[in-house]
Amino acid sequence: MGRGKIEIKRIENANSRQVTFSKRRSGLLKKAQELAILCDAEVAVIIFSNTGRLFEFSSAGMMRTLSRYNKCLDSSEDAPEEGKAEKQDCKELDNLKDEYAKLQKKQLRLLGKELTDLSLKELQQLEQQLNEGLLTVKERKEQLMTEQLEQSRIQEQRAVLENETLRRQIEELRCLFPQTDRAVRSFIEYYPVEKRKCLVNRGVTSSPDLVSNFAFENGDSDTTLQLGVESLDDAKIIDVVT
Repeated sequence: MGRGKIEIKRIENANSRQVTFSKRRSGLLKKAQELAILCDAEVAVIIFSNTGRLFEFSSAGMMRTLSRYNKCLDSSEDAPEEGKAEKQDCKELDNLKDEYAKLQKKQLRLLGKELTDLSLKELQQLEQQLNEGLLTVKERKEQLMTEQLEQSRIQEQRAVLENETLRRQIEELRCLFPQTDRAVRSFIEYYPVEKRKCLVNRGVTSSPDLVSNFAFENGDSDTTLQLGVESLDDAKIIDVVT
């Protein structure tokens, strides 16, 4: 005769409830052990009785199994957030691509291209934008030219001031060292006799003819030549040929 089906609900009788707990707890722990051995699975069971007593079973160590459980729990919680962030990034990327395409098309239109799909009103708006941009460019160009002219004027004023300063310095130097109109006379012009003495000392003692030739070339007379030679201690002249 088969065993009757038991209704799953709380057992009211305390003794019957305790007996059922002991039997089923042992059966559960036995089944967990069999599952770990037969299927090479990591199994952990934690049981608390109604009185607060702890009963546990773990095939690989309770702390290791709990740590692994927490990692799996954290990864499962982060997975939806990562998927949500990835979807948000993809959406932003699509928006940026659309914006880039619009800007590129607008730039081509400003250059006079891709105008076939524009209406008359859009063309008029584009023309107005170009005219406004051209006016702005002209204003900026005039501003830069004005600034360059002002800088050139300032540099010219500085150059004029520097030239004036240099001119004043030159005038002061001229006052300190005045120039003379007369040329400086040479040493020979100041001492003409010394040249003759030098020539006589070098050549008269060795060659009387050289002395005579020097006298004739310079227009000196016999008397002048004799006086000049006699004044020398080392000169020995016996006859002077006229």
